[in-house]
Amino acid sequence: MTFRPSRRLALTSAALVALLQFAGCATTAGSAPASLQALAAQKAELSTFNKLAASAGLGDVLSGGTAVTVFAPTDEAFKAVPAATLDKLAKDPAALKALLLQHVLAGKVMSADIQAGSAPVTTLAGGKVTVSKAGDFVTVDEALVTQADGVASNGVLHVIDRVLTAPKK
Repeated sequence: MTFRPSRRLALTSAALVALLQFAGCATTAGSAPASLQALAAQKAELSTFNKLAASAGLGDVLSGGTAVTVFAPTDEAFKAVPAATLDKLAKDPAALKALLLQHVLAGKVMSADIQAGSAPVTTLAGGKVTVSKAGDFVTVDEALVTQADGVASNGVLHVIDRVLTAPKK
């Protein structure tokens, strides 16, 4: 006795294999990048920035639908800020939000978009920062971009080595 699969079984198996192949492609190739908030949360060196952003209520900016560019200071950068200043900011959410928004620009700005030389740009806090480029090095005021072009679904994340100052009122 020999086993001969029915035509129906063979067609069903072939269809199932094809479906599984297409399903695998759809989930890996079609997935969108994470939001800025999720991307920053994946970086261990940004834990202080993430904690302060949550305290300041920046979730809507970092995970919203409007494209922004974030220059996120590392934990080491925040360690350079006097403890008294951080304590004062922790007690004043509006000042903390203003400080953090000084690190955010409207729109997506990749490092390749920055021209050689320097140019002042307005932050979401309403202050000005000077973005400069010399060769492959990008700076924002006195901060060096140490990791550039973290692409997210709602913008770009650049990691910097200093905390930018809050805009003057």
